[in-house]
Amino acid sequence: MKFVDEVTIDVAAGHGGAGCSSFRREKFIPFGGPDGGDGGRGGHVYAVADRNLNTLVDFRYTRRHEARNGEAGRGSDQFGAAGEDITLRMPVGTIISDAETGEKLAELLTHGEKIILAKGGDGGFGNLHYKSSTNRAPRQKTPGWPGEARALKLELRVLADVGLLGMPNAGKSTLIAAISNARPKIADYPFTTLHPNLGVVRVGPSQSFVVADVPGLIEGASEGAGLGHLFLRHLQRTRVLLHLVDMAPFDDAVDPVAQAKAIVKELKKYDEALYEKPRWLVLNKLDMVPAEERAARVKDFVRRLRWKGPVYQISALTREGCEPLVRALYEYVAALNAPPIEEPDVRFIEPADEAAPPSDDPRFR
Repeated sequence: MKFVDEVTIDVAAGHGGAGCSSFRREKFIPFGGPDGGDGGRGGHVYAVADRNLNTLVDFRYTRRHEARNGEAGRGSDQFGAAGEDITLRMPVGTIISDAETGEKLAELLTHGEKIILAKGGDGGFGNLHYKSSTNRAPRQKTPGWPGEARALKLELRVLADVGLLGMPNAGKSTLIAAISNARPKIADYPFTTLHPNLGVVRVGPSQSFVVADVPGLIEGASEGAGLGHLFLRHLQRTRVLLHLVDMAPFDDAVDPVAQAKAIVKELKKYDEALYEKPRWLVLNKLDMVPAEERAARVKDFVRRLRWKGPVYQISALTREGCEPLVRALYEYVAALNAPPIEEPDVRFIEPADEAAPPSDDPRFR
């Protein structure tokens, strides 16, 4: 399925039905009085979050969404039926904003969350509505009110606990395939990943977290190089970023330290808040480094990068070092998701008065 994470759609609620001006006309009832009913309400347009969806591709090819109009009122005290509502199912993590003003209207963050996008117009009043003791034969009626119509921008930001960040061909897809149930495309050339992939990492019974893999970021992405910053929005909701570094590049002239600094620089250009997120350094492909050179190469890399945060040495291909990394990630995410500890409600009981007379209750004799 094609991955789409940004679309613009038009939604239009239904118009309210017009009221009816009618009088009862039956045999032997010469003055039946007004019996024109009100019009029905126009249909609403709703949006509901669905965890079974992971793309906005359905809205790429269906841009216009209109609810039905309400029925007009009729004689014989018949009110018009309300227009049928329509519900648009969207992935969890969708941001809905006004396409013209840019104002953010809502975020769908939980499964089943439902909001109204466009409100249907109210139905018009029939002449039965204006009947009173002083106005026994009203002929007034009103048309239905128009429904709301607006252009909306939908932007999908996937919900994940851990985000993978790094240069193309750094081994991000191999890592997410090794530790989770995701099965992304893996090949020995850059830009194999063309859209985000989500994987659930199972640590134990009822112990899991979600990892997001996005296409690789290269130097100059802010000017349009590579895939640019197109998919970095999907890392904005993560709790921690894993910065993967290829410690055994194909070209000996490539400096892993320079690549790591370029990633951090592009991250800061894109979003300061994303740059400030916790980042862990993951040195990958150490299986391709001779065992006697690993310690010296890792030490030199950390020294030149001036890195002060956590460092993990792994091989995503052989899964060496992946288990400690997964365990540490789960403990970190679980600590962030844990509810705050509430102080117990301690009540102090006043001591009994020593001079009080003894109780007459036989139980205390």
